[in-house]
Amino acid sequence: MSRYLFVVPPLIGHINPTLDVGAELTARGHEVAWVGYARVLDDLLPLGARTFRLHDDVSDAHLRAVHEHWLGLRGTAELKFFWEEFLVPLGDAMLPGVEDTIALFAPDVLVADQQALAGPVAAMRAGLPWATSATTSSEVARPLAAMPKVEEWVVAQMTDFQRAQGVSEPVDLRWSPELVLVFSSEALVGSLDAVPAHFVFTGPSIAPKPATGEFPWEWLDSGRRTVLASLGTLNAEAGRVFYSALVDALADEGDRMQVVIVAPPGVVENPPEHVLVRDFVPQRELLGHVDAVVTHGGHNTVCEALANRLPLVVAPIRDDQPVIAQQVADAGAGIRVSFGRVRAPQLRAAVLAVLDDPAYRGAAARIADSFAASGGAQTAANRLEELSAARFAGARQGDRRG
Repeated sequence: MSRYLFVVPPLIGHINPTLDVGAELTARGHEVAWVGYARVLDDLLPLGARTFRLHDDVSDAHLRAVHEHWLGLRGTAELKFFWEEFLVPLGDAMLPGVEDTIALFAPDVLVADQQALAGPVAAMRAGLPWATSATTSSEVARPLAAMPKVEEWVVAQMTDFQRAQGVSEPVDLRWSPELVLVFSSEALVGSLDAVPAHFVFTGPSIAPKPATGEFPWEWLDSGRRTVLASLGTLNAEAGRVFYSALVDALADEGDRMQVVIVAPPGVVENPPEHVLVRDFVPQRELLGHVDAVVTHGGHNTVCEALANRLPLVVAPIRDDQPVIAQQVADAGAGIRVSFGRVRAPQLRAAVLAVLDDPAYRGAAARIADSFAASGGAQTAANRLEELSAARFAGARQGDRRG
């Protein structure tokens, strides 16, 4: 049996896909551990999961201040801030703890999220094989290819980070040269040229989980269509205007529609009776009871909706969301709308279109089938086992030579 170490950033959407892969590996008799920040890991990992907690001396107030500044940026300014103020400092902060964890846990394979730069560097310094956990498919399509100078700048950030850590031959830390697990499918990503053979489309890693927290299931009316609207945990406050437009758009649809909005208290004021506002919903379970999803384009939400054969209205805000939104639109599984300039008539037309036109649901079903065929956590575990086996085979061959 082998040992696998997942290196994850303090971002819920980047940890969730690793949970089911880790569970699959554990069920096969392997030892699995995660290294990251307790404030996030403790809320997500199942009881009994082995974790190595990094020292966290960054206050919540500081994180909120960084987040607020980030929310006000767009375009290349946002990208620059993301690398200089988040990714590289996070890599510096995580590296000592990740290397200590390698020494303690002695993994055979390290699995690093694309945004946990410390993982690949620690693996290279320890001589370990490493795989990339591409929890969002956006970069597979190389969105910066049309902006070569921006792409060069990003690569320079990774190169400087590695050289500062004594890596003499820097690599692109976003992509393992041995195995990249892409938690999507080509049916959603689209046809791509020259994808290396070690890029494996596993489909999303989504396993059934028990619902947590309370939800008024009796509120749902099977005689009316239900729409779920969520902008994710990081963008909920920013959605005040968007949610207001959504409520206005569907104000006169109460006789045939219900809307569940996920937002903090006070963001949606005085909702009508057919609009339910909750600060938390058991999303995976709720998706089995809705007819369409309005979202910001977070990769996990999009994939969970499509896995349930649900069409989408996507209003991307930042980061990879515009790329994901365009993938959904190009695949015919939904409609992309503007987040910042959205108006109620446009939003109403989009929601009614994905509900009324069966082509959108048909495209969503086609993507759901591609997800199922890709294998999810089982395929990811298979490929990680192959990587571990290759390492042991190489070690045995080296022993024979010795």
